[in-house]
Amino acid sequence: MKAIETTVLVTADGKATLQLPPDVLPGEHRIVLVIDEQQVLHEPSTQEPTKPGFPVIHVGSWTSDLPLRREEIYGDNGR
Repeated sequence: MKAIETTVLVTADGKATLQLPPDVLPGEHRIVLVIDEQQVLHEPSTQEPTKPGFPVIHVGSWTSDLPLRREEIYGDNGR
């Protein structure tokens, strides 16, 4: 099962066109449609939504000698 959230324009005659991602296989599918009673008054944004409450800290580049191997991080006992 896959959840896809998108905005759809419904015409005056009640028709809507939906573009699905390419990883949805052709064929018959069961689709559940939920209508949010609040109409969207703006064009959908292509930018990532900001996540309030999560500060972003820029610390610069990693050094080339940064130890990232398991043995270097956990030492001899492996923990």
